[in-house]
Amino acid sequence: MDAGIKSEDSTHSAPLSPEEVPHIALIEQLFFAYRDFTADPDRILNRLDFGRAHHRALYFVARRPGMTVAELLDILGITKQSLSRVLRQLVDAGYIRQHEGQSDRRQRLLFLTQAGHDLILQLSQPQSRRIAKALEVCGNENAQAVSAFLRAMTDKSPDGA
Repeated sequence: MDAGIKSEDSTHSAPLSPEEVPHIALIEQLFFAYRDFTADPDRILNRLDFGRAHHRALYFVARRPGMTVAELLDILGITKQSLSRVLRQLVDAGYIRQHEGQSDRRQRLLFLTQAGHDLILQLSQPQSRRIAKALEVCGNENAQAVSAFLRAMTDKSPDGA
């Protein structure tokens, strides 16, 4: 049994407080922001029987055409088996194409098809509009501070720093 977890079943009726968890209000806002940020793409993906893993794969291939499967695995932090299933579905549906590497034929380089490009635009545009609206509220001059905050929230920045 984990340290700090008691085996007795008792009810605790007091809500978490800022004294117990500093920044609790920001944690809650992040939950709601993420829920709403992903809602529009989720509706589109659901119609295609795809999920968020498909969205992330499409997004990063769109941002880095020619990336290897190994690079995508590293970015997504999912198992090879999970990524294999997602990529197979995206390839079979005509959204991603795989090419052999020129120097290493075992490498699989990933590229979007035109249909994949069109889909990632459909998924990203509502998110971009949501970000633009939020930056208008907090001031577009604060975009760099927001970006720095989000980078600091990640364990490893996408640019390797």
